[in-house]
Amino acid sequence: MGCSIAYFLGKSGLHVTVIEKGELSSGTSSRCDGNILVIDKDPGFDSLMSLKSQQIIAELSRELQEPFEYRAPGSILVCETEEEMEAAREWVDQQSRLGLPFRMLDRSDLRQESKYFADDLLGGLESASDSTVNPYRLTYALASGASGFGVTFRTKTTVTGIGRTGKGGPFRIRTDRGDYTAGKVINAAGVWALEVGRMVGLNIPIEPRKGHLIVASRQRPVGMRKVMEFGYLMTKFGKTRSVDRLMEQYGVALVFEPTESQNFLIGSSREFNGFDHKVNMEVVRCIARRALRFYPHIADFHMIRAYAGLRPWTSDHLPIVSAVKSVPGFYIAAGHEGDGISLAAITGKLISEMVTDRPTTISVEPLRFERFHEEEHP
Repeated sequence: MGCSIAYFLGKSGLHVTVIEKGELSSGTSSRCDGNILVIDKDPGFDSLMSLKSQQIIAELSRELQEPFEYRAPGSILVCETEEEMEAAREWVDQQSRLGLPFRMLDRSDLRQESKYFADDLLGGLESASDSTVNPYRLTYALASGASGFGVTFRTKTTVTGIGRTGKGGPFRIRTDRGDYTAGKVINAAGVWALEVGRMVGLNIPIEPRKGHLIVASRQRPVGMRKVMEFGYLMTKFGKTRSVDRLMEQYGVALVFEPTESQNFLIGSSREFNGFDHKVNMEVVRCIARRALRFYPHIADFHMIRAYAGLRPWTSDHLPIVSAVKSVPGFYIAAGHEGDGISLAAITGKLISEMVTDRPTTISVEPLRFERFHEEEHP
C-alpha cells in the first residue's frame, strides 16, 4: 500500500519520503496471497472499485520496469449444495447487471477445470477478469518505479510521534533515527494504522484479523487459476455455515492459488487474535482437511511450509481511503482486510489524486474516515 501510494505521488511530481519500520514487504505483504479479485466483492461500489484496480494493475504490468508475475486467468467459486448454487446464480446476476464478466459453471465445467475436484461438487461461478501477482515483487516493482521519480525510502525506521511545528504549520514526524517535517502525512500502516492514528489524536477503527496459508508443492498440475469455495464469501462477511466447530471457530474456507513458481497456496482462515501471527497447527490441519474435501486426490502432496498474517479489518469490510477533516493534511489509507493486494493500485491512485486536489478516479465517499463516527453520533 505504501509503495503504491509513493509511486503515484512521485509520478505526480511530489517530494515523497516513505518511512518503514522494517524492510519493504516485511509486514502483511509478505504473509498473503497475490490476488486481484472481483469475484468475492459485494456487488456495487465494492466490486466496481476492484475492477478499476484490476485495470490499473494491468497498466502497471506494462508501465513498471520490474516484472511482478502478473497474470489474468480469471478465478472461480465452487459450490457444494443446491442452496449455494442458487445463491451463486443471484451473485452472478447482480454482478453481470453491473457489467462485470461473471458466468455460472456446471459440473462438466468443473471437470474440465481440474480432474482433482471432488466428484460431488455441483458447479460454481467464474469471474473472467480476476488476476494475480507476486506480492513481494509487486511491492519492490512499485518501490523501484517510485525511486525513479525521486521518492526516498527510509527502512528500519520507527515512527515514535507526530506533531505540528506551530499552529497550522507542517507536521513534525519523530522517529528513532531522527525527525522529519512534511506538509502532508499518509498513514498507510495497515494493522498498525490505529497506533499511528493515536499520535494525532485519532481513533481509527481497524483491528488485526489473523489468517493462515499453506504452501504445497505442485507435484502434478492441480489447476491453473484461483479457486475458492462459495462458503469463503460467508466467512469473509461473518455469516454462519454448516461446517464443524473448528472450521467455524477459525473461519476456515477453501482457497487454492497456483503460483508462477509451480507451487500452490492453500487457505484460508479468519480469526481475531490480536497481533499474534504465530502458526497454529490446529488451524493448519483444519485448512488441510477443508482442501481435501474439494481436492481429495492431493492427499499425498507435500506441504512445504505454513505461515500466518494479519489483515487490517474494518466493521463494514471497506477500507479507509480518506483525508481527515479534524487533522488537515493527514490522510488514511488502511483497513483493506484481505484485499490489500487487490486494492493497492486504486488506493495509490486515489490518494495521489486527493493529495494533489484532482478529481478522483472513483467516488471516495464510501471510503471516508468520518463514516464510522457518524454512525456513533447520528
